Amino acid sequence: MRAWVAPASRPGTIESAVLPVPVPADGELLVRVIACGVCRTDLHVRDGDLPAHRERVVPGHEVVGEVVAAGPGATGPVAGARVGIPWLRWTCGTCRHCVRGRENLCPSSLYTGWDADGGYAEYATVPAEYAYELPQGYTDEELAPLLCAGIIGYRALRRADLPPGGRLGVYGFGASAHLTTQVALARGAAVHVFTRSPAARELALRLGAVSAADPYAPPREPLDAAILFAPAGDLVPVALEALDSGGTLSIAGIHLTDIPSLDYRRHLFRERTIHSVTANTREDGRALLAAAAEHRLRVMVTGYGFDHADRALDDLSAGRVNGVAVLRVRRPDDSSRPATAAR
Repeated sequence: MRAWVAPASRPGTIESAVLPVPVPADGELLVRVIACGVCRTDLHVRDGDLPAHRERVVPGHEVVGEVVAAGPGATGPVAGARVGIPWLRWTCGTCRHCVRGRENLCPSSLYTGWDADGGYAEYATVPAEYAYELPQGYTDEELAPLLCAGIIGYRALRRADLPPGGRLGVYGFGASAHLTTQVALARGAAVHVFTRSPAARELALRLGAVSAADPYAPPREPLDAAILFAPAGDLVPVALEALDSGGTLSIAGIHLTDIPSLDYRRHLFRERTIHSVTANTREDGRALLAAAAEHRLRVMVTGYGFDHADRALDDLSAGRVNGVAVLRVRRPDDSSRPATAAR
């Protein structure tokens, strides 16, 4: 099969490869990839911002595809079903975090496109218990970003403790932020967006944001909550200072540059709170997909042919993607199947 591989020994590069079609292990599904979102976390894997878990890994964890085979003992989606493969791939189920419903904090957790090969390939595997059923009414390309950008944004919104009808600040306005903004708006929030990009500010206003301004500009009104999507630590004190008393800042990224010194009275006093976000639970994923089924989200997709995965990552790194970059992996006339028999 065709694939792209990020070599840990050469950070900043991604190379095309021909790999064997994977064989699903016990409890796993083999999925024929149709589309795969290009996430900023893929950049962190490619560039070495995250510690390498494998020398050569296929990135990609926003995977939409078709089940074509199953390993022994796999239950759930049958051959031909459209499913989503997300970032969270496996947790132990027995540690203190898992038994408390916080599997995102499992110390043994594994991740698609980091610990195991992901969706920058024509086929990928996923443990059946971690595959998502997908809502109707969306194209494959629109669904792909929901599987990480959407889910992580949803968890970040939960962690922001936004009161009903509250005032939410969104710092950075890429793939995750433009989806999370729509979920917050559907719940009656007043959303203020802060981003450097004029095109992103224009999109935010079209989606219904109350205001859209430069990240370092003060908000029009004190914020009840804020979410930091941009991986820029110097925006942490900016966002904290924008909060009203009792407000919460939720930091959504898996990677963040260094945070400058904080002034206690300006940034933290009056019970302002900082919450980080670590991965997600499967319940977060199901809740986000249910919200997407209830409220039709506008997913702003920029499509790339599979042969241009390297360019898609470069464009994302340079800020040239407005909305979400998605790889079209399956060729329109491609009806081939792997040798593995479907159940």
